[in-house]
Amino acid sequence: MLKKSELLILGVGNYLMGDEGVGVHAANRLMQEDIPGVDIVDGGTGGFHLLGHFENYETIILIDATLDKNPNGTIRLIKPRFATDFPKAMSTHDIGLKDMVSALQLLGKMPEIHLFVVSIESLQQQGITLTAEIENAMPLLISKIKDLIAKITENNCEKEAISIAV
Repeated sequence: MLKKSELLILGVGNYLMGDEGVGVHAANRLMQEDIPGVDIVDGGTGGFHLLGHFENYETIILIDATLDKNPNGTIRLIKPRFATDFPKAMSTHDIGLKDMVSALQLLGKMPEIHLFVVSIESLQQQGITLTAEIENAMPLLISKIKDLIAKITENNCEKEAISIAV
């Protein structure tokens, strides 16, 4: 796997299950924009197939759906360090992500993860479109992701400047 930057945006979810695919929808929308210094991947429901991405990046912004009983479209940013830090009610592929995080910890290759979770109502929805509530939340989600990218890249530039000056 060729790494072009230190920062990866990874959207996960099942594109064919409506709102459960919100992470994939967000990644695909971000791919349409010019965001320098960032790699963006539609991770689908990749589970352990995504391990290489997690091993090869220092920082990952992960986007996924969650069934957490918050209002549909609620956006939260979590900074998980351990598998137990992930929401208990993440979408259908959560076991793979949690197991992968545990594996990375055992290997000593755990990247810094920023997890955007978007609350969804159900996994029963079929189709490639998002519900109105989730579609209405997408501009805010994209904005929050871009704000975080700016903070991360600004901090990385400051760290580089400090290391060069020393």
